[in-house]
Amino acid sequence: MPYFNIFMTVTGASLAGLMLLMLITSLIEKRTPAVVKAAVLMLICTVVATLPYLLDNTYKGLIIAFDSMVILAGLYLFIPRMFFKTYNEALASGQIDERTIMFSRNELKPNTQQYQQYYQMHPDHLDNDEKFRKLPGLLSPQSTFYNPLSFGATDALFHIVDGLHQYVEGQAKDISHSITPDNYGQFIKQWAKKSGAVSIGYTQLKDYHWYSVGGRGERYGKTIERKHANAIAFTVEMDHDMVAAAPRSSIIMESANQYLQAGIIATQIAMFIRNCGFDARAHIDGNYQVVAPLVARDANLGEIGRMGLLMTPEHGPRVRIGVITTDMPLPVENRKYDNSYEDFCTKCLKCAENCPATAIPEKNKTNIDGVERWQINSEKCFNYWCSAGTDCGRCMSTCPYSHPNNTLHNMVRWSIRHFPNFRYWAVKMDDFFYGRKSSPAQLPNWMQTPN
Repeated sequence: MPYFNIFMTVTGASLAGLMLLMLITSLIEKRTPAVVKAAVLMLICTVVATLPYLLDNTYKGLIIAFDSMVILAGLYLFIPRMFFKTYNEALASGQIDERTIMFSRNELKPNTQQYQQYYQMHPDHLDNDEKFRKLPGLLSPQSTFYNPLSFGATDALFHIVDGLHQYVEGQAKDISHSITPDNYGQFIKQWAKKSGAVSIGYTQLKDYHWYSVGGRGERYGKTIERKHANAIAFTVEMDHDMVAAAPRSSIIMESANQYLQAGIIATQIAMFIRNCGFDARAHIDGNYQVVAPLVARDANLGEIGRMGLLMTPEHGPRVRIGVITTDMPLPVENRKYDNSYEDFCTKCLKCAENCPATAIPEKNKTNIDGVERWQINSEKCFNYWCSAGTDCGRCMSTCPYSHPNNTLHNMVRWSIRHFPNFRYWAVKMDDFFYGRKSSPAQLPNWMQTPN
């Protein structure tokens, strides 16, 4: 058989195999529309693979044209990023006052001194904040997605997280060991992964990692002391099925569950470090002195995407972050900027188009405090939370990077990172199989309650 016939057969068979993988993956994920589309495409590709056996030399030109199109498309899509312009990142400067974030503002009580002082400093926040205070609020029985089972479980999980706050700091033991930074780093990395961490990295702390002033609990109004040089950042995975139903009640239950897992890992590592004779502080939900996504980004765990969340290579934004700051010597690495995430976000916009609060910008990055970046409207976002009763997560659930960690989706994520021309078409493929705009999945059966 001539070469061009063999090429057409191999190409058709390869594409049919890829569609078979898509079909099986979609069946496992219970994505019925994607199953149907994959089956139709698999049939078409199978026909293409058999055409050289069915056509005579009269159609030689058609086969050559097909082969040429496939070769040109492959050359276009899979030009490696080394042939493209390398971007330099403008890192942030300055610090955030934790009192200004929505979680801190939510804790302010009317007719208290803190309340009056804050709105004297930030009168432009008052009108918006009075709006969310009139809404049902997180975990409220009057909220849109109230579910007595998952809301009750969520409250229990967050209560346990609060109980871990007593372990975030402590006294370091008066002890020393002749152990190298690499030994410490390897031990902590393997232990964290055995404990449930997906990824972990080390970085030197910068000024912009720290909040300037505390904004929650006993830390309110106190200047943050930047006493540690290094940080350990890690991620834990959020369950895909629990996230897929966002903004229904499963999302806030899974958030709480993974905040708890991250809290356990962070506090145990911090205590271990103190047992080794070094000072350490765990930074967990409700008790941060650092901006966790920025620390995780600089520890090379991912990049900040359009939605303002850390985008990781393994699970996209479908993670929660834990941080430990310490003076323990660790094998810190220099920041390695990866433009692929931001470039993909520029082409995608699914999070912005599916955001029920319209809080995610659809425009390109803008200059904010001297840095080109996206910034979500945190007031719109939090107001929706207070109406829904959950922490929404719709952006996370619709992000193409958030698909389950399996062979097919890992192949796509890897290709997005390494081949710039593939990114636009990856968005189009995701739209084709899963829809540009989609409805939230139903709650897992075990979470559902009678109407």
